[in-house]
Amino acid sequence: MSAPEGSEAHIRFAVPEDAAALDRLDRETWSYLHAVTAPAPGPSPFFNERFGPRDHLVAELDGRVVGYIRLGLPTPLETNAHVRQIMGLAVDDAARGRGTGRALVRGAIELARRQGARRITLRVLGHNTPARKLYASEGFVVEGVLPEEFLLDGAYVDDVLMGRALPARRAPVTACDGPRVVAG
Repeated sequence: MSAPEGSEAHIRFAVPEDAAALDRLDRETWSYLHAVTAPAPGPSPFFNERFGPRDHLVAELDGRVVGYIRLGLPTPLETNAHVRQIMGLAVDDAARGRGTGRALVRGAIELARRQGARRITLRVLGHNTPARKLYASEGFVVEGVLPEEFLLDGAYVDDVLMGRALPARRAPVTACDGPRVVAG
């Protein structure tokens, strides 16, 4: 099912009822271009004890789930609880080229900011040029490369670490805000 030209995806939190559609999407979009393990045979639970519906934003077009992004804590350590990590992104072929992936990335950035994160990071396979370009266009920079970290479909592939700061948004100062006073 293809979306009408020019239509935009609606981004929202996932709900438990999305599990089957998200599992289907994972299976239909799976490739070594972006995944380091093959999917389990047959349907499997999409949500688990580590990642539930509120850890996912989904994209809908015409009432159909066509994409998702997973946002989580990179480790269970309190010392880096100020960081969020994108831990999965998938977009249905029918929704590609319509800004769906970009809308999901922007949604994850905003969600991380609302959660009080100071940084957002991700890992992307070196040969996944479309994803790397998308992330770079949204302010992510390469922070490290693990050369030949994975052997995928007979080829060694780099693991690229990307990240960006999430400076707090400041409301614009207007005339009615009055003068700013700095205590000395």
